[in-house]
Amino acid sequence: MSRESHGTLWLAGLCGARAGAAMMFMAYPAILPIVQREWQLSGAAAGSISSAFQLVGAVSLAVLSALIDRVGARPILLWSSVASAAVALSLPLFTHGYLSALILFSVLAAALAGTYTPGLVLLAERFTAERRGWAIGWFLASASLGYAIALGLAGLMMAIVGWRAALFALALGPAVGAALTAAVLRGAPLQHARAPALSRFSDTMRRNRAAQLMVAGYTFHCWELFGMWAWTPAYLTVVFAATGLDLSRSAGIGANLSALFHIMGIVAASVGGWLSDRWGRTAVIIAMMTASTICSFTFGWLLTAPLGLLLLVGLVYGFSALGDSPVYSAGITEVVEPAQLGSVLAVRSLLGFGAGAVAPLAFGAVLDVTAGASDPTRGSWGLAFSVLGIGGGLGICAMLWLRSLPEGRQLGGRR
Repeated sequence: MSRESHGTLWLAGLCGARAGAAMMFMAYPAILPIVQREWQLSGAAAGSISSAFQLVGAVSLAVLSALIDRVGARPILLWSSVASAAVALSLPLFTHGYLSALILFSVLAAALAGTYTPGLVLLAERFTAERRGWAIGWFLASASLGYAIALGLAGLMMAIVGWRAALFALALGPAVGAALTAAVLRGAPLQHARAPALSRFSDTMRRNRAAQLMVAGYTFHCWELFGMWAWTPAYLTVVFAATGLDLSRSAGIGANLSALFHIMGIVAASVGGWLSDRWGRTAVIIAMMTASTICSFTFGWLLTAPLGLLLLVGLVYGFSALGDSPVYSAGITEVVEPAQLGSVLAVRSLLGFGAGAVAPLAFGAVLDVTAGASDPTRGSWGLAFSVLGIGGGLGICAMLWLRSLPEGRQLGGRR
């Protein structure tokens, strides 16, 4: 087997593991419409569980990413995969209300965090800049595959056997992912990197304007993306409930349609990374963020619009909101020294996922203030999604600034 074929097979195994772990990222959004009523949660309370999930994930990502420079990516990836499987399998057994869900989903987020950044570092080590966008694109596309499987499976099972059984089925994903991770990393040497001095790292970040703008753009990207992911199933549930369907059936259809949007994300991540290898990182990011921002300011106002139009905008939204994600990941590996990559990714993760943690809470608060859940005709869903669009607009500004710099024009193999 040639080296390139072996690399592709290795990438396929890593992507399979990522898809399995990613199934639990959509577990709470999938069951949200059901448990919000069962547990009698307000919009802010329901959003706070998503926000806690993202916030704990952000802190865990920052800590684990910084540790990569000290202990290497492989052991963190392996042990995080095992921990994710264990916590995921406990969720359907011990989740009985707001407090238990808040705690257990937060613990799950801490474990899942270690299945992301270490994978990016391993990809950066294995693939050159000319193929890195393609490889990272498939890695992130595999996460979208996991999201789509989770929402489709949960939507089908909730209407038949309830949300607990659906949650258990989704928990099998991280279990399979842990087994694949162990297989992919078997026999691979452990690499211990020496972490750079904190003063040197801080000085580098102050001087590296390209890295600063990449981190800023990614932060605004996460605000828009994670807010949309957290609330789209609930929004689609309201869309179908407004037509007279009962809650369980509406929630199932909403989850299945959200899965369809994530399938578009699979295409977007793989295509976005590949295009950025050829057309340049900033050009692809700006195009994707422009489309997603327009959708953010449009999607929530289509609650009573024809279903075909709603689905069309939703598909474009799902494609564009994720299409720039692998480009950000590939770009950050090109503007930062390898010895400091873990530490910079820690900062990026803390800010990006931190913004992603606040977005669902802000979204839910807008719904509460404008009474959107009980009176959808008042346009509160449109206002809530528009709040996400503000992040998209700021991200475009950051990338236009980066594009004006020499470093920005040389990303992706000087394209």
